Amino acid sequence: MKIKLKKASLTEVSCDVLIVNLFEKVKIPGGGTGAVDKALDNLISSYVIKKEGFKGKLNEIYILPTHGKIPADKILLVGLGKSEEFEPGKIREVSSKVIRKALSLNAKTVCTILHGAGTAGINPFECAQMIAEGSIIGNYDFDKYKTKKDGEKGKKEIQTLEIVELDQAKQADVKKGIERGSIIARATNRARSLVYEPACEVTPAKLAETALSIEGLECKILEKEDVEKMGMQAYLAVSQGSSEPLKFIHMKYTPSGKIRKKLAIIGKGITFDSGGLDLKPASAMRMMKGDMSGSAATIGIMSVLAELKPGAEIHGIIAACENMPGSKAYKPGDVLKAMNGKTIEVDNTDAEGRLTFADAIHYALEQDVDEIIDIATLTGACVVALGQLAAGIMGNNQKLINALIDSAEKGGERFWQLPLYEEYKDDIKSDIADMKNAGSRYAGASTAGIFLKEFVNGKKWAHIDIAGTAYIDREIKEMPKGATGAGVRAILNYILSL
Repeated sequence: MKIKLKKASLTEVSCDVLIVNLFEKVKIPGGGTGAVDKALDNLISSYVIKKEGFKGKLNEIYILPTHGKIPADKILLVGLGKSEEFEPGKIREVSSKVIRKALSLNAKTVCTILHGAGTAGINPFECAQMIAEGSIIGNYDFDKYKTKKDGEKGKKEIQTLEIVELDQAKQADVKKGIERGSIIARATNRARSLVYEPACEVTPAKLAETALSIEGLECKILEKEDVEKMGMQAYLAVSQGSSEPLKFIHMKYTPSGKIRKKLAIIGKGITFDSGGLDLKPASAMRMMKGDMSGSAATIGIMSVLAELKPGAEIHGIIAACENMPGSKAYKPGDVLKAMNGKTIEVDNTDAEGRLTFADAIHYALEQDVDEIIDIATLTGACVVALGQLAAGIMGNNQKLINALIDSAEKGGERFWQLPLYEEYKDDIKSDIADMKNAGSRYAGASTAGIFLKEFVNGKKWAHIDIAGTAYIDREIKEMPKGATGAGVRAILNYILSL
């Protein structure tokens, strides 16, 4: 879908669907909606509001024909809710929902009012960014493996979305907002596509191939022999039960000017997690193709840095492999030596992500970064604690954690801080090694975080557990059911804030 600015009056644009809006308790529309109402002989105010009872509640939608009174074929009136509660995130949410409604009407060309720039007083740049983000997210459909029905022509999607704005003073900001929002949404959708793909398609080798294809980055792939020489025994152990070769992926973005900060983003790259010899039940294994959602987010983020041009040096790191119960699989009771020399007793082979992170985090330290952010579908315990509405976040630096929470909120995501009490270390004590890779069944998300903390060596670090948010079973705000690209918008917003 192409999104662009249209310099015109709403009553003059030609399109399949024209989107206008209304706040709650408004009986006589003003602004652009008011102009459309007058052009339609007060059809909105006298009929839709007065007789049909349109309230303007958030995401309430009403479709009405124009009967040729203006060039647009149909009007889509959307409610924005209470004006005093309106904020930029709701523009993104509304935009996603109305685009999906326009899709159901078989629309190809859509025009929209600049939601929030009038009565709500939100700056045009942010309004346009939120419209672009929401619309591209809403227009996305992973239909790669669906065969076309007889007579079906092409993919069902909106081809063009025009943001209509006549005020010359706002147009430069609208253009910039469209560009920013489009880039962030494309990164999100790229991550979603990787998660949707089956594990037979997205193997460690495919992740490596995808990383190598990204323009504007340096990228190197370490093979099994390389990581053996580097002493990554924890990562190697997880991979050895699979016939698919591991791929350790290191992407690097370097800004053209002064480097303001060096940041490592480490994404969990288990392209399929059977649980290893501690095999998962079939019902729990069904969606384990998505156990690489953290690496999908990392690739999505890295794929747009050359366009966004942040002033920070960014390292995208993925220790990719499968966790399978093959004849060479690592076993409960094994003792592994991580890259930093610490020894780990394997308590459970299904606590494999933290083992790959142990070596990936130490590798990141060797890149002399200032901060480390890791992102993973790490624990079922986080799903139990927070459900699908929020990811868990924990770390050793409160300023970094707070900044990521704020960046998530700006991006339409939620991060909820979980504790890393020192007492949790008791749960990973081992009788024969420095630590175990799993502990008791209690506080599982925090116990995993405590394990990871043992490898950061005091470096500023935050861990984001997206086990509940990476794939949702119902529509939540702007995101339809399915893969979400969790973490992409939050971390990109953080990078842009540096």
